[in-house]
Parts: sequence; C-alpha cells; structure tokens
Amino acid sequence: MLTPLRGKQGVRLLGPPDLDRVRALLAADPVTHVFMADRVESTKLDTRWLGGRVYGYVVDGDLLALCHHAANLVPVGSQPAALRAFAERALADGRACSSIFGPEDAVLGLWDLLRERWGPARSLRPGQPVLSMSNESAVTPDPRVRVVRLDELDVVYPASVAMFTEEMGVSPEAGGAPGAYRARVAQLITQGRLLARIENGRVLFKAEIGAVTPAACQVQSVYVDRVCRGRGLATQGMATVVATTLRAWAPIVTLYVNADNAAARRVYDTVGFERTGTFATVLL
Repeated sequence: MLTPLRGKQGVRLLGPPDLDRVRALLAADPVTHVFMADRVESTKLDTRWLGGRVYGYVVDGDLLALCHHAANLVPVGSQPAALRAFAERALADGRACSSIFGPEDAVLGLWDLLRERWGPARSLRPGQPVLSMSNESAVTPDPRVRVVRLDELDVVYPASVAMFTEEMGVSPEAGGAPGAYRARVAQLITQGRLLARIENGRVLFKAEIGAVTPAACQVQSVYVDRVCRGRGLATQGMATVVATTLRAWAPIVTLYVNADNAAARRVYDTVGFERTGTFATVLL
C-alpha cells in the first residue's frame, strides 16, 4: 500500500519519487491514459526529459488527478476542484502548449477555465471517438505495409509533414526548435514504430505507433496519399498495423478520431475497432 503524500492539499509538482502513485492512478484506465503512461515511463517524471511538468492534485494525502503541462496539456481526472487547481497552475506558469487533449469531460472543463485568457481556440474538436481492439482484423492485411527503415527517412518525412499539416492546420516545421519534428519521426523509425507502404519512392499509406505501454498502444498520424484515397489502402493498411502492433507491442490497439471524419470512421469500423471512450481536443 502506498503511504499518503505529505504536504497541504491541492496541486503539487510531481517527480520521480511519485512514480508508483502516478502509475497506480493511470492503471485504473490504461487504454484511455496510454499517452500519459507512455510519457511517465519514458521520462520517469524527470523534468529534463518531460520538456515540461506533471502536476498532481492531492486530497487527504491521496493523488486524485494529474495534468501534463508541456507541448500538450493533458488532464487525467475531471473533478471540478482539480480542474480549477490545474487551470490556476497553467495560468501561473504561462502557456507552453499548442493543444489540450484527453477525456472530453476533463478537456472541456479545463478549457472553460482557460479560454478567457488563452482563447480563442484555433479549433475545438469535441466528441472524438476513442476506438480500441484486442484481436486481429477480419480484413486481409496489406502485405506491402511494413516497418520503415531509417535509411527511408527522407522518403517518409514529407508524408509525415503533409499528414500533420492536414490534421492540425499548421506545419510541424513552423516555430519550435529547427529539426525537432524530423528528429521525432526518426526516433519512431528507429524504435520500429512507423509503418508504411512505399512504392517507387512514394508513401501511399503510413501510420505511427505514437504511445506504447505494456497494456496498450496508441496509433496516430494515419495517412493515405491523396491520389490513392478511396481505394481501400487505409483499411488493409490499418489491418496490418493492428496485427503488427498486437504481435510486437501490446494486447490492445487504440486511437481517437475527429467526430466529423466520416471516411476515417468507416475505415476503423470496417477494420474492427469498437468505441471505448470519448476525447476532445483544443488546438491553440
């Protein structure tokens, strides 16, 4: 049993000594909180690697909620008192994030408290279905979708930029440290977490395994070349991604999708994903 946290109630900055408490909180819903769990395990809550901070909300010595405050603001827990405390902390720290995402209740509740100072949002995306599956798809996988090699970075990188720009409305190369996004794509390739179908030096389909824990993996940045859309590449490609992820990484594959992206939702439904939650995203 974990001993109670000491100190006054409210928000406190978390660090390596708090790892077990944070893990216990995230373990209550490892699929929903896969992004946060991945960040926790990859950084061990060391601010040097987080590129920001993780705050906890404590009551009577118990850790009840979390908030990741770095390039993304990600709340875990939707208790009104915790959201108010996290909003006050975020306003005091200053805005360092370009988006807020996570469970809808928490994100929209937090945004209500921040929007007067941080708004207006570039894009508000409520009702994003969280989809998951734990078995391989009945759809025949595309055998030409495979793990990308590092020597193919120059081939894949433009597709990564195109997908990000289309989805987020801004290029990943705009602002920030020069080369940071390219380094992130290279890191995913090195880890074996970027899959693609490449023909004649052109990416027809790609997807990334963006977050990985022993319990679940989150797929992101699914892309099909515009010229090839409507031909079933995404459906068969995602069947390959699911099979590869289940075999190599974790027992559950999850992702979330914009509520109004009917084409993507049809693909995921055909592949066999089922809805397990609802996210919201605020782009700043």
